[in-house]
Amino acid sequence: MDLDIKQLALAVRTIAEEKNLPEDTVREVVEQALAAAYRRDYGEREQEIRVTMNLNTGDVDAYVNKEVVETVENPAYEINLKDAGAMQKNAKAGDLVEVHERVQNFGRVAAQTAKQVILQRLREAEREIVMAEYEDKIGTVINALVSRVEGNIVRVELGKAQGIMPRSEQIQGERYYPGQRLKVLLKDVERGFRGPQLVVSRSSREFIEWLFRGEVPEMESGAVEIKDIAREAGIRTKLAVHSTVQGVDPVGTFVGGHGTRVNAVMSEIGEQEKIDIIVWNEDVVAYITNALSPTKVTKVTVDEANKKALVTVPEDQLSIAIGKGGQNVRLASKLTGYELDIEAEKTSAPVVAEQKVETKPVAQKLKKKTELENNLLEAIEEHGE
Repeated sequence: MDLDIKQLALAVRTIAEEKNLPEDTVREVVEQALAAAYRRDYGEREQEIRVTMNLNTGDVDAYVNKEVVETVENPAYEINLKDAGAMQKNAKAGDLVEVHERVQNFGRVAAQTAKQVILQRLREAEREIVMAEYEDKIGTVINALVSRVEGNIVRVELGKAQGIMPRSEQIQGERYYPGQRLKVLLKDVERGFRGPQLVVSRSSREFIEWLFRGEVPEMESGAVEIKDIAREAGIRTKLAVHSTVQGVDPVGTFVGGHGTRVNAVMSEIGEQEKIDIIVWNEDVVAYITNALSPTKVTKVTVDEANKKALVTVPEDQLSIAIGKGGQNVRLASKLTGYELDIEAEKTSAPVVAEQKVETKPVAQKLKKKTELENNLLEAIEEHGE
């Protein structure tokens, strides 16, 4: 099984096109493989050999590095002064010269070696190019096509590369199936045995921010901005927004006319996930109050040193402030960066007074009843006498 060099030259261009690799990169890989094949058939393992290939003619030339010496002891690594002078003028002992050899063909073992090296190096080159292309896209939203669902892992196609979406990066309650088209956030690029592994996400806070960036053009101009995001994917998201332009309503800008902007985001992540948009405020008390929306807050006591706050709410607002499973207070805490404790407002004095008034008529009725019974007994006794 000899290596057909002319066919290999033609294959280089085809490989470059199919793999979408630069032709120079493919040729470099092939030339490195041919250098290994040359050592196998014609040279020695430790020799320094450079091989060039003419893609038009298929000619392969090998250049063996040899040291110029007075007396040759090892022809594989040395060349005498006379022969070196014929190839390179002013050559002297101790110089290194490249000895040119025309290669006609390679044997079976060398051919197998060359093909293995070519396949391995091409895979490596392809990985490096994919890595370089996608590393620039980390943190951006790209389109993906679901290829397979394997247990808790969803595999997606991202153009030239494969991506995975682990369970932790999926939206809770969302169902995935092959052929499904999704928007995903490229979270990271990992180097794996099978090539670059792209990790994508739909549950991250950054995914929400990018979706709003696509719906709110005022973000690009800097008129409004997202200050903080707290998210439990598939359940609820709290968004703290701020306006840098006087007179611009940040919440209204993100919600959009008739809710068009926020609804567009919800249609992508699923309408089961609620989105609360609140106004960011540099004043901690005001910010915590806003973050607990829609709860009516009575009082906020801040412990700045420990990043804690005690929030007092009316008794009928306690369950709303805490939320289902503690969700509302938990997200508000993530959003503000403060550990929030919620307590019900203590019953005020007027309520107690009102309760005393309610018991007074009951006591009067009991007193009248006793007097009536006594009068009746007295009348019976007098009549009996």
